[in-house]
Amino acid sequence: MNSSEESAVSGMSAGRSAMRMGPAELVQAAAMARRFYLEGKSKIQIAEEFGVSRFKVARVLETALERDLVRIEIRVPAELDAERSDALRARYGLRHAVVVESPAEAQDSPDPENLGEVAADLLGELVDEGDVLGLAWGRSTIHMAVALNKLPQCTVVQLTGVYDAGTAERGSVEAVRRAAQVSGGDAHPIYAPMLLPDAATAAALRNQTGIARAFEYFDKVTVACVSIGSWDPGVSTVHDMLSDEEREHYASLGVAAEMSAHLFDAQGRRVGRDLGERCITVKAEQLRRIPEVVAIAGGARKGAAIDAVLRSGLVTSLVTDTSAADYLLAAGPAPAPALNRADPDGM
Repeated sequence: MNSSEESAVSGMSAGRSAMRMGPAELVQAAAMARRFYLEGKSKIQIAEEFGVSRFKVARVLETALERDLVRIEIRVPAELDAERSDALRARYGLRHAVVVESPAEAQDSPDPENLGEVAADLLGELVDEGDVLGLAWGRSTIHMAVALNKLPQCTVVQLTGVYDAGTAERGSVEAVRRAAQVSGGDAHPIYAPMLLPDAATAAALRNQTGIARAFEYFDKVTVACVSIGSWDPGVSTVHDMLSDEEREHYASLGVAAEMSAHLFDAQGRRVGRDLGERCITVKAEQLRRIPEVVAIAGGARKGAAIDAVLRSGLVTSLVTDTSAADYLLAAGPAPAPALNRADPDGM
């Protein structure tokens, strides 16, 4: 069924009475259906108006559906796939799953830009006044911030350093500023690279006043937006920042995905934890405590990576596209529900 067209609850099924309704019955059924479906009246109110029992009203309404007198259509915008969205939400036990129909020319592209537009609308639903919104580095979160046009007043904090400090004005820092501007709240950007040469340099940067102030908000974040990368060139920020030797080392550990500089194997277990010591990023344990973590990621190339991160229990909601959704819906045994926030490592 194509959910962008319609889902109809109607028609006459086998085994149901094929008796014709007389004109009086038809008129009465139409009137009751109008009261119930269009005017919002209860069955008790309708029963009182027509001088019958509420049980008869229920039977008449059921018959009206069976005889095709009433058709109920559920319509969503053409770009949203409601059927896949609901299936994905149920499979992974997510709070929200939104699947977007991507343009044909973007089927093989990671994180099509229209994902950001839909994520911006979702964020408008999820964020309440006074919340603390956290944004991690990623193309999809940047697209989302650009598309924002309405957001309740909230504090916005950057959750990771940037891919390249020289692009801060066009990347995460600007995304944080944009979200804060739309909401009318305070912005707490991080002017630092995501990955540093060694743990000592990273520790020194974390202690700098501006960065330390942003880190103080990490435990207060109520809604977070993150991106997901697969372990491939051009699809993973971390992969592209490492040397060939480092990539081979982490690949040997079974890394299948990365999110906010945290690495995961195919079962959602964290690997290569030493990398985190060199990164400016929110801790995985802090992400797990955030009430709403929205991942924005799509494209067939990211299917396995999205599956791995969803299995980690760190993500509560997902915005993705049909090509990634099809992979996820066929990706082996269903994982533990994400809303359990269970840690696959048992730690």
